Amino acid sequence: MSVDTHETELMLRTVRSFMEAEIFPHEDLVDRTANVPEELGRQIEARAKEVGLYAANMPERVGGGGLSMKAMSLIEREYGKTSHALHSWIARPTELLLACVGDQIDRYLMPAVRGEKRELFALTEPEAGSDAMGMKSNARRDGADWILNGSKHFISAPRLADFAIVFAVTGMDETKRGPRKRVTAFLVDTGTPGFEIREGNKSASYRGYKTYQLSFTDVRLGPGQILGEEGRGFELAGQWLGMGRVWVGTSCCGKAERIMALATEWAANRRQFGQPIGQFQATGFKLADMAIGLRTADLLVADAVTRAEEGRLTDADVSMVKVYCSEMLNRTADDAVQIFGGMGLMEELPIQRLWRDSRLERIWDGTSEIQRHIITRSILRPFGA
Repeated sequence: MSVDTHETELMLRTVRSFMEAEIFPHEDLVDRTANVPEELGRQIEARAKEVGLYAANMPERVGGGGLSMKAMSLIEREYGKTSHALHSWIARPTELLLACVGDQIDRYLMPAVRGEKRELFALTEPEAGSDAMGMKSNARRDGADWILNGSKHFISAPRLADFAIVFAVTGMDETKRGPRKRVTAFLVDTGTPGFEIREGNKSASYRGYKTYQLSFTDVRLGPGQILGEEGRGFELAGQWLGMGRVWVGTSCCGKAERIMALATEWAANRRQFGQPIGQFQATGFKLADMAIGLRTADLLVADAVTRAEEGRLTDADVSMVKVYCSEMLNRTADDAVQIFGGMGLMEELPIQRLWRDSRLERIWDGTSEIQRHIITRSILRPFGA
């Protein structure tokens, strides 16, 4: 991806040097053991703070790096070249915490920016994965307090978090299309009575990146535990999911670039029938398709970032980025395995790991099917369909 300023080039050099020194050397160990040792994770955190990468997405007014969306897209692209299990230790606290007010600022926002606390984004539920409106977690009023009950799963993080941003139904609203659940975001501290958290399922993608299962049984929360406004939780979640899906797209571009580089080197050096296999059309055309797909995906991401900076990014724009980039990456990874042949599936080479990691991108942060539904809805809505 091109750089257009001296500052941007320096930033990219910093990120790439950091990845070479602090991240790439540990990929095999983490994938083999499905674990990031605590001391390694803390080391990545500390070094990220030293070079100014920690909380780079947060505004300067709260102590963050204050990087623009364009700058963050370039950084996320570099992070995408490795495992989420490792680069997630370079924290980018959720911007939802900027909705903190009063005591919440010193209790949650500032510690997250300084790296003293980690948060979980807890939206997905066992029976309501892609269907967020199927959410069953609920909170009812009890005087000035709220009583929270329910469960969440597939809540991901590099380590056990200090608190969770939990979305729960707090009532019903009447709309033109009928009753609609009113959802509210709550700040819930780990260790609060009734709040249990444990490690969940282990994924074949991004081994070592943990998922957690959360359960809430009559958890009492004070009025100061609401993040934002009561009943405005979905608006908050949408803010995170929107740019979050763009970041998924740009990280897919980074991983695709790395995979293509490995496949190109192999195709240029692996010889069969007296010539490099890249000279055979069946292989060479795969490389050509990789290049076309990556260039297109990069342009799509750049357009979305520009739209976001200008305040005109739509849900359909975001979905186009998410579905195209994730599927481009999957085609690239699958073709790379084919180019490597049997060696593409051997644990001694990184291709099989990058292939496994790539598969998750079409699922999390909204499946390809959900993204296409959002795009279709935006096309038909002007016709009242």
